[in-house]
Amino acid sequence: MSHLILVRHGQSEWNLQKKFTGWVDVDLTPEGKLEACKAGEVIKELNIKIDHFYSSFQIRSINTLKLIQDTLRNKIQPEKAWQLNERHYGALTGLNKDEMKKKLGEKKIHQFRRSWDLRPDPLSKNNPYHPINIDVYKSLRKEDIPDTESLKDTYERVVKYYKENIEDKIKKNKNILISAHGNSIRSLCKFLFKLDEKQITKLEIPTGNPMMIELDKNREISNCLYLDKERAQDLIVF
Repeated sequence: MSHLILVRHGQSEWNLQKKFTGWVDVDLTPEGKLEACKAGEVIKELNIKIDHFYSSFQIRSINTLKLIQDTLRNKIQPEKAWQLNERHYGALTGLNKDEMKKKLGEKKIHQFRRSWDLRPDPLSKNNPYHPINIDVYKSLRKEDIPDTESLKDTYERVVKYYKENIEDKIKKNKNILISAHGNSIRSLCKFLFKLDEKQITKLEIPTGNPMMIELDKNREISNCLYLDKERAQDLIVF
């Protein structure tokens, strides 16, 4: 039996402001820090040993994981992977979602947020929110830094990383915890639960609420649930 725990970072400053965040590096709000600590508490109640920890390159994911590990009193060095980053929202980055609904229409914004292969217009490389202008991405190859992404683009990089770096550990019955983002977790769920392009549009991932996936000896999913039942979303995946 192996456990795979997926945690969307706690509420970020731009979650609170209803901005498209994508690859911009914004930190957690006080509420987001509390969500991360609560995530650590409900994981601790499982009384299982986490063997490997992963986060994205983004501070809201990194700090969520740090607070969880502090609560677990676990000092294993986590692996940071840009492939687990949030989806890049292109020219929508930094814009207010409610204002853009008024400007472009609610249907269009819903398409941008939930469609499988629709990309927003690319973000100008002169924009300070473009990843090439953010210090944390200076170590990445230029060809790995997107100007915009669809959910399909996000899926391809997330699943490739999972297959190359995490799947083998699952085969060895290791317990894994990943702190990531709404769309990177949705991408991984699409792969793990074999969801089609229509089903994935309905999957909502709450901030700071761990999704625990149990895999049997054949690496088949035997159970899946949100650990904080008070804040759980419907699990269409299981």
